[in-house]
Amino acid sequence: MQGSERSRVAVTGSTGLIGSALVRSLRTDGHEVVRLVRRSAGTADEVEWDPHRQHVDVAGLAGCDAIVHLAGAGIGDRRWTDAYRKEIRDSRVLGTAAIAEAAASMDPPPRVLVSGSAVGYYGDTGDRAVDEDAPPGDGFLPDVCVEWEEAAAPAQEAGVRTVFSRTGLVVARKGGAWGRMFPVFRAGLGGRLGDGRQYWSFIALHDEVAALRHLIDAESLSGPVNLTAPEPVTNGEATAAMGRVLHRPTLFNVPAPVLRGVLGEMSENVLTGQRVLPARLLESGFSFAFPTIDEAIRAALR
Repeated sequence: MQGSERSRVAVTGSTGLIGSALVRSLRTDGHEVVRLVRRSAGTADEVEWDPHRQHVDVAGLAGCDAIVHLAGAGIGDRRWTDAYRKEIRDSRVLGTAAIAEAAASMDPPPRVLVSGSAVGYYGDTGDRAVDEDAPPGDGFLPDVCVEWEEAAAPAQEAGVRTVFSRTGLVVARKGGAWGRMFPVFRAGLGGRLGDGRQYWSFIALHDEVAALRHLIDAESLSGPVNLTAPEPVTNGEATAAMGRVLHRPTLFNVPAPVLRGVLGEMSENVLTGQRVLPARLLESGFSFAFPTIDEAIRAALR
């Protein structure tokens, strides 16, 4: 995908925050994008799939050099009822299995499958920095991440280079968890969550898209790769940065008991943290455009 070479790339989750930005980036550079949709294909650039039925219209993927699989139910979209926990898991595990089976059955197969994952794999690391060599943590999200990545086995066994993009908190003005914070901070109501000491491993949306494209191109990369900026910050530091960049006070804080009362078990997702380093990404020669939290927030506002 470097230079003038034109590629055909399939993308799941193409309407989400990351997927839509990736599709725009690829098309701007002249690449052909096939979007997998969970309904009958309505246009030439759409391919039908159904993760719960394990169905993919493989014929529609013919000629794809790469598949980028980003689909999955939002972690922070709803309270974690038993039913929604199942949806979080199934949307990732069943979806990945369907895509991996499809990739394995293609003739010829794609050069690479970039399969989404998350820094939730590591669980709560406290102030301990971890890279891709760290084991999974304990709890619901680490368990989901382990199953999510294991579901790609059919593609790996078929010889498709498979990369797991373990993404952190994406800093974007609209969409995702950070997008929901911007209006609160603009109103001067932002503040720490809990004691503010939990680490947030973030990445600017621009760098997330650039990193995904790097994973497609970097033949040396397979297995897990952390997509996080090189300087993770605590929630307290992120709060202070939002105040600096937006020129707003950050006097409020939401105590942990209140968060637990409002969010239930999902509160652990914001009260615990991961101090994750992008070791393999940096070793492979990737360069961040917005490596610090202030730069990432300013980039989101542009």
